[in-house]
Amino acid sequence: MNKKFQVFVSSTYRDLTEERQEVMQALLELDCIPVGMELFPAADDDQWTLIKRLIDDCDYYILIIGGRYGSVNENGISYTQMEYEYALSQDIPIISFLHKKPSDISVSKSEEKPELKEKLEEFRTLSEKKLCKYWESPMELGSQVSRSLVKLIKDKPRPGWVKADLLPSEELTRELLDLKNENESLKAQLISAQTLAPTGTEEFSSGDDVYNFKFNIVGRGESWEVDSMNYVGTVELTWDKIFSEISPLLIDETTEDNLRMKINSLIKSLKYESVAKQLKKDKRYPDSFSINDSDFQTIKIQFRALNYMTESLKKRSIHDKKKYWTLTPYGDNIMTRLRAIKK
Repeated sequence: MNKKFQVFVSSTYRDLTEERQEVMQALLELDCIPVGMELFPAADDDQWTLIKRLIDDCDYYILIIGGRYGSVNENGISYTQMEYEYALSQDIPIISFLHKKPSDISVSKSEEKPELKEKLEEFRTLSEKKLCKYWESPMELGSQVSRSLVKLIKDKPRPGWVKADLLPSEELTRELLDLKNENESLKAQLISAQTLAPTGTEEFSSGDDVYNFKFNIVGRGESWEVDSMNYVGTVELTWDKIFSEISPLLIDETTEDNLRMKINSLIKSLKYESVAKQLKKDKRYPDSFSINDSDFQTIKIQFRALNYMTESLKKRSIHDKKKYWTLTPYGDNIMTRLRAIKK
């Protein structure tokens, strides 16, 4: 959208008429809207109230300092300095242009009174604490303004002004607002899906609840004279314990076979010693551990019902017939809570 920026030009007037003309021309060539004392309309407001209102409406503020301090108010402060300090207080981007060699300015355009010369020097020092440039001729000033304002607009973007017919219609504005509200609602739902248990899952067993799982053991004979036998064992596991073990596999998704192997490995780590003692009496040793298939299916269904994991829908080769599982956003949050190391 094509914007025009409004720029307030502040300076003393009579001694800088030519310089102000160059600045106004430079601003117009940049498609900016210049505002200055020569453009002030007649108004009922007192002059200072009007000036403040105009500065408030501007995007940028330009200060030009030559050889005069200017007319002062009852407190001895020039109106130019008052404008500068007001723009500063309103956080309007400011750039100052100071005459490079004040001693070379003609007497007719310089202050005569010592106290005003001193105030002018103090004002120059104040303005040099912010962004400033220096000039010697009106033409050089116009050129400095052009280059400097382009950079200031880039570094400190402002709202600017656009033609009314380029603004969105009331209907479009309402539609955009509805879309914004819908977007915010969807964001809130996403955050909720990541951090809160889905509605209805509170009735399912989870967390520290214990479930008794069956597993199968192949007991190998200690010698060729002793045949292998199949045994059935049980193990009590909490849902958090199981999910803590398998969830890292689900970060980048994993196959159902890998899930089963991970659970089998968990059972073996918990039950090997006790099972080994039991089988030793029968002259056998535990060779493999595998969870009962029905209980493995229960684990899958439970974590799916709790919205911890879901079947992956990623496209694969037509030759890949395996089933893949991955974390849900909520499952990722649960995994982090279970596995992340706390202080």
